[in-house]
Amino acid sequence: MSTHDTSNGVIHRTNPRASGEDQHRSENGFIRHDNLTHMREVTQRRDEIEKIKADVIKHVKSQLNEVLDKALTDLMQNTLNDRNTDGKESCDGRHRLNQEKMFVARWSLLDELFEINHIRTIYHMFIAALFLFALSTLAVDYIDHGRLVLDFDLFFYAFGQLNTVIWAWFLMFSYTLFGPYHVLRVWAGRYHRCEHRTCVTAVSALILCVTQLSILGIFPVYVVLKYQLPPASRFIIILEQIRFVMKSYSFIRETISLVDRNTSQKGQVLRYPSLHSYLYFLFCPTLIYREVYPRNTCIRWNYVCMNFLKVLGSVLYLNFILVRLCIPVFMDKSSQVFSTRTLILAMFHAAFPGMLMLILVFYSLLHCWFNAFAEMLRFADRMFYKDWWNSTSFTNYYRTWNIVVHDWLYYYGYRDFLRLSGQKFRSVATLSVFAVSAAVHEYIFTMCFGFFYPVLFCTFAGIGVIFTFTLNDKRTSPVWNIIMWMCLFIGQGIHVCLYSLEWAAQIHCPRTGTSFWELVTPRSWTCSYQ
Repeated sequence: MSTHDTSNGVIHRTNPRASGEDQHRSENGFIRHDNLTHMREVTQRRDEIEKIKADVIKHVKSQLNEVLDKALTDLMQNTLNDRNTDGKESCDGRHRLNQEKMFVARWSLLDELFEINHIRTIYHMFIAALFLFALSTLAVDYIDHGRLVLDFDLFFYAFGQLNTVIWAWFLMFSYTLFGPYHVLRVWAGRYHRCEHRTCVTAVSALILCVTQLSILGIFPVYVVLKYQLPPASRFIIILEQIRFVMKSYSFIRETISLVDRNTSQKGQVLRYPSLHSYLYFLFCPTLIYREVYPRNTCIRWNYVCMNFLKVLGSVLYLNFILVRLCIPVFMDKSSQVFSTRTLILAMFHAAFPGMLMLILVFYSLLHCWFNAFAEMLRFADRMFYKDWWNSTSFTNYYRTWNIVVHDWLYYYGYRDFLRLSGQKFRSVATLSVFAVSAAVHEYIFTMCFGFFYPVLFCTFAGIGVIFTFTLNDKRTSPVWNIIMWMCLFIGQGIHVCLYSLEWAAQIHCPRTGTSFWELVTPRSWTCSYQ
């Protein structure tokens, strides 16, 4: 570049490189800084967009899986109904007797909900409460005894004599695995070949009844009473007793139907379930027997370990609730003069810890324990419960609280009753299922606590039945969900209060006789603490 000086005719040439260097030197720092800031903003925005994209894809995938699972279930049920229909269908499609339980690969609802940050925060709140209970226990122990050691005396007492529990469980398991299987195998081999089918069936049924009553009926009760097991060990024995009874009944029921439908032809071997499929059924978290279930491709062992750790944490949580919120209060209440005011205050005081116990039992058993075994066995159908917390009626609550037990009661109780009665007396069928369920629950509490106090039976078979027929599925307003939760809080308060008072009365006023009325009369009604 050049400049012309017209005054003297001299031409001055400037160096473009030098001027460019000066400009670059003056702006270089600002240009680099602006570029770095811009690149950082672009990177942050790209990361945010990728995160939003992943969340949207995960949410859409979850919703799409739920829709496809429902569509697949409906399709399979419709196909099965069309195949089994003989022209006689029920007018009410909800209770068609030819519908069967369909197993579909799906995740548990809480596993999907915990992917949402807001729901996971509620879970973190419960964990924080667990640490607060532990800290309060440490503080009380330090003030009272001058030590910083968590007291687990109640925990070790409740789970005492585990060696007796193990050998008793192994005996019940061995019978449940080999007893019904081989009796039915012999019966199936003779059923289509023998001319006297009725005699063969009657003898096989008699053998099964005697062995079931002896090993799965009398034996667990004998072990509990003979060895005076503590409460948690009793719960293990009694719950396993009921689980083996329900699983063996399902196997017997489904196998008899299978053998009756499949008539063997000459030169053909009669199709009979394998021992391997029955063994798998005894451990997988379902009470409906099938030879084949949907299976996952792999096992996530970290998921299994985390669920077992959560079960242990829930048990410790329950220990802290009893030690901090129940035992001190009700041991003090038991020494006071009984009055209506004292009882009502105690019930409302017990409502919160009682509700915490209910949620802990649900989470530890129906979610963590079932999912741990389902993952180890690659069992793909994880719908052990539904969104019972959103229920606006007790009818829906009872259906969605425990899908595993509800399916067994529906298919082998309610539906069989309708089949035998010609699809009549539906209300009677509902009442009979409620009565059986309430009686079994009361049997569990009686055997595990060591005394008879039919509080649960009265609330379950009495108030529960009334709520089922009054607070039915027609109630859809959110107000009814609030009413349901209030009823649950009050019910749990009644259970915890009355059972705690009776436990304290059994300690202070032990029974002096063995007569029938002495055994069935609650000690809290007559006990004097003077």
